[in-house]
Formats: sequence, C-alpha cells, structure tokens
Amino acid sequence: MKQFSKFAFFFLCCFALCANISAQESNESNDPTESNNDRSGLDFGIEFPEALVQDGAYEKLAEKERIALPYDHIREADVLWSKRLWRVIDTREKMNLPFINAQQPFISVLLKIIQDNPDVRIFDQDNFYNEAYANAIRERLSSVDTSQVYDYELDDYVEKVTYNEFDPSTFTKFRLKEDWLFDEETSMMVCRIIGLAPIRDVYNEDGSFRGQEALFWVYYPEIREHLAKAEATNPYNDAIKMSWHKVFEDRYFSSYIMKESNPRDRRINDYATGRDALKEGERINETILNQEVDLWSY
Repeated sequence: MKQFSKFAFFFLCCFALCANISAQESNESNDPTESNNDRSGLDFGIEFPEALVQDGAYEKLAEKERIALPYDHIREADVLWSKRLWRVIDTREKMNLPFINAQQPFISVLLKIIQDNPDVRIFDQDNFYNEAYANAIRERLSSVDTSQVYDYELDDYVEKVTYNEFDPSTFTKFRLKEDWLFDEETSMMVCRIIGLAPIRDVYNEDGSFRGQEALFWVYYPEIREHLAKAEATNPYNDAIKMSWHKVFEDRYFSSYIMKESNPRDRRINDYATGRDALKEGERINETILNQEVDLWSY
C-alpha cells in the first residue's frame, strides 16, 4: 500500500510538471509580440483598382493564365563550378523604369504578394535563418518626423510628431542574391535567383544619411508563381505584356555587383570605392561570363 501511494505521488508530480510546461509554451505561442507567423500584421493596405469595363480593344487573359514553369533539376554531381553574387538594381536607371511605374511600382506589387499569400515568408537576413517580425516591417514602411513648432498659446516651441505613410518612391533600390553555376549535364551556365530584398535609406535623428538596409528578404522560389501573374510595364510595345517573373528570369534589368562570396565576407565597397568599385563589379561579371567558355575543351 505504501509503495502504491509513492507511485501515485510520483505520477501526480510528473503530471503537474508537464501541465506547467505546456501552459508556458502556450503562453509564449500566444504572445503577439513574439509570433513570426501572425499574418494580420502583414496587411499593408495595398489594393490595385480594377476597371469596371473592358479597358482595351480585346480581353487580356495572359495575365490570369500565365504560370511559372518549374526549374530543371540540377544534381550536385553535375555542378563543376559555382559562384554566389549579390547585385543591386537601381530603379533610377533608364532600363529599370518599369520598377517605378506610377500605377503599380514593383515595391507595391511585392508587398501585395506577401499580403495576399500566406505561403510567402519574409526573413530578416539573406541567410533565411529567422523570419521577420510583422510589426517591425510595418514600422519601417512608415516614417516618423519630429520638428519644433511654435505654439502661440503657450508662447513657446513644442515638439510635433508627424507620421508619414508608406511612400513607394522612397524605395529606389532592390537587392538580389543569386547563384551562378555551370551544369555539366546541359553544358550551360545557369543563374538562379535565391533571394530578393527592397532597400531603404536610413537617416539619423538630425536628418543626416546613415546608410542603407534591407527592409526584408523574400525567398525567390516562393514568389515565382505569383510574379508570373503580376504584370510589368513593357516600355517598347503595349501588345507584348511581360510578367515580373519574365523580367527577372530573362534579365530585363540593369544592375551592378556589390559582393561576391569570399572568405572574409567583404563587400566591394569595403576595398574599393567610386569608379574602382564599378570596375571591380564589371571584372567579376566578366570572369563569370568567361568561365563558361573556359570550361569547354576542344
């Protein structure tokens, strides 16, 4: 009888301990400030208006029917050479004007894809280790300005805080993380985009420019199918519509290399500036293009 009572006491203690751990985990998962999977904070309020009538001489169905074809499978054993690059798309360049279309700028297209598709995840860095917090993204999209305003009633200067709404024109750069590799099976150089990030300027409290940072990182393979249904502007022919998927896959953009994989994890700006940095990026790009020819043997 005494052994049975000891066993019952031990069982009750274990049950209480498990219940306490379960309650703590439940409280942590219900904490809205620590949850990365809360999609309610990713409602950026972005909506593209649709015409109530057929706006054009013919019905446009390509946008709805386009799909992103799956990539060809690449075996690790078939990769003879590979290199990872980070490049910057500056939307102020002439070739990149579709990125700042007045009606549907690419930053708004990207945010709407994230907003409407729960399967698309956002990350805080390009290593994709941690998902980004929704509240942090919303705070970065809007800015807060503080100024001193004279109050006639108080006969003194008071601090006035102004909340600025999201302005697409402030995002003038995008960053790509991509892998270049030579596939022995097809004997071709292949480029695969891995990540995509909008870049914003960061200023100090006194208004001085501090630098740039990535707003968030998106895993590019997760948004390929959504980019295929998002229409991009074709500045040369309105009859030939391009999707954003085609823009990235067919390289219809101008960019420059900011970093290549290296043991020190250095960017080009860490050892070259100005024109020298541009020449270094061109040298890296030329080396990659020549790599395909160098791997051929006759």
